[in-house]
Amino acid sequence: MPKILHINASPRHANSESLRLARHFIDSVRDAGPGVVDLETLDLFSDGALPAFGRIAADAKMAVFSGQGQTSEQAEAWESARAVFDQFAAADAYVFNIPMWNSGVPYVLKQWIDIITQPGWSFGFDPEKGYRGLMEGKQALAIHTSGVYAPGVPAAFGSDFSSTFFADWLNFVGIEDAAHVRFAPTVLNSDVDGTRRAAMAELSAEALGFAGKLSTMGNLQLAGS
Repeated sequence: MPKILHINASPRHANSESLRLARHFIDSVRDAGPGVVDLETLDLFSDGALPAFGRIAADAKMAVFSGQGQTSEQAEAWESARAVFDQFAAADAYVFNIPMWNSGVPYVLKQWIDIITQPGWSFGFDPEKGYRGLMEGKQALAIHTSGVYAPGVPAAFGSDFSSTFFADWLNFVGIEDAAHVRFAPTVLNSDVDGTRRAAMAELSAEALGFAGKLSTMGNLQLAGS
């Protein structure tokens, strides 16, 4: 059965607009193709959700790529990082809810990205051709929310380095089949409810294609079993 990994990058739980929209999208996918998906959710702000990736893990990484042996401490750190990547790689599709923080992504999402974005894992490199993403054949839906910034607002109301960075990262690791939906209930928005309804309608429409691809994937897996 195809698997969706939902990455929740908000710490606000029931008060999170991005999480509410992500759940609406996931419910819409299930309604469009009942029984076709397995869902796993990773709450990045939960205690213990991510291992530290500091000096020991960095030394472990360099030991691997220089062909040197790892200390037991380094090996443990590298295995912890690999477990995060394996969870990512095991999924067929991804749903991300990403609130904008200070014009960028929340720090825990960047930490998750830095843990799993390793050469030989999520990307490869050729001295002549450059980088190549290794996560081909997967799809993603990203929900971007912001409290002040919105497309078209004056520069004094902020900039968006969040959705641009994230779209570039998806492409970097080879996830080219990606859709992005924005909800900006900002201080300049005079119709927040209408904007929310529009975002939910857009997500419902995206869910049809998303579910259809997962259904096809499930049929392919069944045929090859």
